[in-house]
Amino acid sequence: MLTGVGPRLVEKLSKLGLNTIEDGLYHLPFRYEDRRQLTPIARLSTSRQGVFYGEVLAAGETHTSRKRTRIFEVIVGDQSGQISLKWFRYRKGWLQKRFPLGQKAIFIGEVRSFGLMREVHHPDAELLTQHVSLDQLAHSDPLNFGRILPVYSLTEGISQKQMRKIWFALVDQFAHDITDPLPQEILQRNKLWSLSRAIRACHWPDNDQSLHDIEKGSDCGRRSVVFDEFFYLQLGLALKRQGVEVEQGIAFNVTHRYTIPLNKILPYQLTDAQRRVLGEIKQDMMSPHPMNRLLQGDVGSGKTLVALMAALIAIENGKQVAMVAPTEILAEQHARFFTDWLEKLGLNTVLLKSGLSVREKKERLGRIACGSAHLVVGTHAVLQKGVEFHALGLGIIDEQHRFGVRQRAVLKQKGESPDILVMTATPIPRTLSLTLYGDLSVSVIDQLPPGRKPVKTELYQYSKSLDAYRVLGSEIDNGRQAYVVFPLVEESEKSDLQAATEAADRLAADILPQARIGLLHGRMKTVDKDRMMNAFRSGDLDVLVATTVIEVGVDVPNATVMLIEHADRFGLAQLHQLRGRVGRGSDKSYCLLVPSSSYSEDAAKRLQVMVETSDGFRIAEADLNIRGPGDFLGTRQSGLPELKVASLLRDGVTLDLARREAFAYALKTNYLQDPASEPVRNELLRRWAGRLELASIA
Repeated sequence: MLTGVGPRLVEKLSKLGLNTIEDGLYHLPFRYEDRRQLTPIARLSTSRQGVFYGEVLAAGETHTSRKRTRIFEVIVGDQSGQISLKWFRYRKGWLQKRFPLGQKAIFIGEVRSFGLMREVHHPDAELLTQHVSLDQLAHSDPLNFGRILPVYSLTEGISQKQMRKIWFALVDQFAHDITDPLPQEILQRNKLWSLSRAIRACHWPDNDQSLHDIEKGSDCGRRSVVFDEFFYLQLGLALKRQGVEVEQGIAFNVTHRYTIPLNKILPYQLTDAQRRVLGEIKQDMMSPHPMNRLLQGDVGSGKTLVALMAALIAIENGKQVAMVAPTEILAEQHARFFTDWLEKLGLNTVLLKSGLSVREKKERLGRIACGSAHLVVGTHAVLQKGVEFHALGLGIIDEQHRFGVRQRAVLKQKGESPDILVMTATPIPRTLSLTLYGDLSVSVIDQLPPGRKPVKTELYQYSKSLDAYRVLGSEIDNGRQAYVVFPLVEESEKSDLQAATEAADRLAADILPQARIGLLHGRMKTVDKDRMMNAFRSGDLDVLVATTVIEVGVDVPNATVMLIEHADRFGLAQLHQLRGRVGRGSDKSYCLLVPSSSYSEDAAKRLQVMVETSDGFRIAEADLNIRGPGDFLGTRQSGLPELKVASLLRDGVTLDLARREAFAYALKTNYLQDPASEPVRNELLRRWAGRLELASIA
């Protein structure tokens, strides 16, 4: 326990998630203030933090320019000039008493420019009894002046000044106790500091350090802490992958018994990217160790065809294949795709889904158990107890981000060390991919099939939404089809969003009376969904009004318009997936974004990114920058240690270094037994807290 930190302070700090000394040491400043010297008022730079001396020349209440809001304004000056200080939330009596005419103080705050006058809003102020130098002030108050100061995240009831006092004592008392088992040669090779020294430098930088480097996180202290976090994360992933590589799997023979006949009947050729990725998958499948590969490919890049080719390799070796999809609509589409081709090759596909009669389910489970079902497609139903395979050789998981690592493990247990291929059409920035899927080999299809035309994306403000519908109507008049997507199924008291059901009625009555309009949403019965989707697919409907149940997997080449209402309510990944539902034929296609009447700055950024690019990986990078990595995939990925300091947005270079060092360290032949490696092994187990599932290092 720290001196001066009583039960009340402990309770307040716990609201920041700070419950242990280690939590405190890793609670690093989120920015820094340069209080090494005072700046004359005339030389203060706008949009930057300023530390300056001033004397109060005038003070009192006034109004904003529109006279709607009262403010308290203080004019201070030095020999070089004057500046305005403003408070928008204040206690009048307290400020009047604090800033009488002639009061001298040191002020700290961000300098803004409004017209000819510069302003600082809600500055910190250190009142002076006389004109003292910064050296004198630094001597009397060394934690707040004369140095680069840390600025911490706060909670109600704790001031920045109080926080610095606590954290100075915390670092001074406990930083030297930090265990640092990383080998010296790794630290020296990468020009890093010991963890103890690095933590000290992050909290209290030396005055000779570059503030620019510190703010960017490129100073040696921050880099060293980040490297340490990434090293143990990547070491765990390296050992997970190593566990797969030492496990005995199925060494498939590639005889081309089915793949060559399939190639001959395909109406198109594989792209170079598809052939390259298929080659990587073949190499894995021929290996005696289980494949564990992630296949990334943008919307429409042809991942499913690559998966089909991989499935045929397993089937020609007498093994079965299971494909798991996140939704019934996607599972049904995959089943149709595979059935079309497998039937031509004399092979059988089985679809497992809810809604099957007891008799149907029993019959299909029997075919799976005896091996007559060569390929099984379904949702989570495939992973349930009672689904027994005769000889599962390959498991394929589509839209990997909808499933956790646990589902991957369940699928593996359905066979004897089957190969696993996980696929995603959600492009993942490289830094995030190395973190979330670092135990997997990664293949990327970075090329669209020939003939695919880019989708033109246009933004129509709410007041111009009828213009968007005119574009949609024009396409329908030309024999094309369209989607209109809403984020909700029905109105609720908590939302002002227009319901998809009401929208379908309004379109039919007022906007597109000539069109045949259908409605598809998540609360419909499976049989009704199937009927509606089939009607749209066969051309019996012109417009499908839908919720995001059509986000993935729906393939209707004649659909050329995707109109998204309340587009500001969708994430970038969702918008990109929805746009991928059109442009699947050879006709010019459109994605029309209609946001709500008012929306946030982040939403505006997302919509602008959609207009500017159709490159899924650029969109993913933008998404990561706007939203941050925590919620990037929509669901929190389980099974990984939490990153306390490292940033996937900022620290990509350090991640590469740490990954290279960690994988090399894991490959040391005596790592698991070498007594010299014991401190690293112990620290790894502590960081992963039982999530490694590697008995060999326990």
